[in-house]
Amino acid sequence: MRSLPSLAGPLPAFDPEAAPAEPDPLFARWLSEAVEAGVVEPHAMTLSTVDPAGRPSARVLILKHLEGGRWAFASGSGSRKGKELANTPWAALTFYWPLLGRQVRVRGAVEAAGADESAADFLARSPGARGAGLIGNQSEPLTDFAERDRVLDESTARAAADPRLVAPEWTVYRVVADEVEFWQGEEHRRHIRLHYTRDAEGWARRLLWP
Repeated sequence: MRSLPSLAGPLPAFDPEAAPAEPDPLFARWLSEAVEAGVVEPHAMTLSTVDPAGRPSARVLILKHLEGGRWAFASGSGSRKGKELANTPWAALTFYWPLLGRQVRVRGAVEAAGADESAADFLARSPGARGAGLIGNQSEPLTDFAERDRVLDESTARAAADPRLVAPEWTVYRVVADEVEFWQGEEHRRHIRLHYTRDAEGWARRLLWP
C-alpha cells in the first residue's frame, strides 16, 4: 500500500480567510470546481449512521440538494439506513474528490421530509430506479440473481404502467448540519482544515490542525 501515491498534486490552493461566513456557498463553489475538474459523480457522498448498539455503518448515496444548511438524500424508510435513522436521527456525510485533494465532512440531526416532497422525489426517478424502489426489501437476504431479476422486471413494469405509483416507504431525509468541515490536502502535508459550527447565533469558523 505504501507504494501507491496519495495527494500527488498539483492540487488547488485554498484561502480560508476568503471563505464565506456560511458553509453552503463554499460547498457550492467546491462542487462546481469538482465538476469542472472532471470528478466522476461529484455529488456522491458517504452516509454514516449507527445501529441501536452504536455500531456504525456507511454507504455511498447521492446528494439531492442543499438548501438552508439542510443536505438532502432519499431512501426507503424500511432499509437498514432508514431503520437506523428512525432509532438514532443523527448522521454524518463525507464527500471526497481525490483529483482536487478535497474532503467535505458534515454532521447533524436528521429530519424526514413530508409525504408530498418524498413522492415528488420518487416520481422524478427513472422507471428502473422507481421499479427498484417499489420492491421495498433492500438489505434483505437474496436467494439468487434469478429471483432478483424476476422481481425487478415485474416491479419496473408496474412503474412503467403507472407513472404516478409511489413507493409508500420512500422518504427524503435532510441532515440539518451543525458542523461542516472543508479539508484541502497539500502534497507536502500542509493540509488546511476549515471548520464551521452552528449555534443559535449562526455560524462560526475556525481552523483545525491537520
